[in-house]
Amino acid sequence: MRRRSLLAAAGAAVSFPAILAPPGAGLRTAHAAGPNDPVDVNLILAVDVSRSIDEDEARLQREGYRNAVASVQVVEAIKAGLTGAIGIAYVEWGGIEYQRTVLDWFRIDGEQRALEWAEMLAQAPRVSLSWTSISGGIEHSRRLFADCPWEATRRVIDVSGDGVNNSGPPAEQARDRAVAEGITINGLPIMNDRPTFGRLPPVPLDEYFRESVIGGPGAFVVVAEDFESFGLAVKRKLIREIAAREGVEAVG
Repeated sequence: MRRRSLLAAAGAAVSFPAILAPPGAGLRTAHAAGPNDPVDVNLILAVDVSRSIDEDEARLQREGYRNAVASVQVVEAIKAGLTGAIGIAYVEWGGIEYQRTVLDWFRIDGEQRALEWAEMLAQAPRVSLSWTSISGGIEHSRRLFADCPWEATRRVIDVSGDGVNNSGPPAEQARDRAVAEGITINGLPIMNDRPTFGRLPPVPLDEYFRESVIGGPGAFVVVAEDFESFGLAVKRKLIREIAAREGVEAVG
């Protein structure tokens, strides 16, 4: 009951314009800005949609990202950058067999564009699938950078999830391949109170993310103690990614 009330509050936190996204997966959302228009960072939000995340938790994740990206604090961080813009894409992943680009590359350079992105995410359909392949999510995100139309000084994958890699190759392999290409991977582990498929992770999830998921220049972890604190964690993490600040932080 508390989770549902928090969800309702999160949905009311930002007033979004009535902009409908076209149907289908991998919505093409690129801003009309030309390919030579730079951005400060190209950022991929890679979000866990495995079976351990129930419908309420999936909604809380979506609302967390929508409200964070459209928040005054994040928009101010974007505008304070050298170019005053970022490129952003939203990916969902489950087992090794499933990765999906929900929102393709989109250029945010102010409040209106942030609100447009948030509304498109609200319109996109959600799924929930079996296993947890962090490696698959990283690999899909790494390849997605090749389609980004804007040059940036930094490329970042933001991985959020509530479990360890249990499908596909080890997360470390995908992490190392991305880091070798100059990509930074940051982590947002969600310390869920329900173990994945009834099994506790072999190590604490935040420790696993630090050891096996994050990597690259300035990589960091922000911990969400549960799904209800997820939105706050996302906001703090996005500000730090956009501003390229270092450190490790727990939220909850």
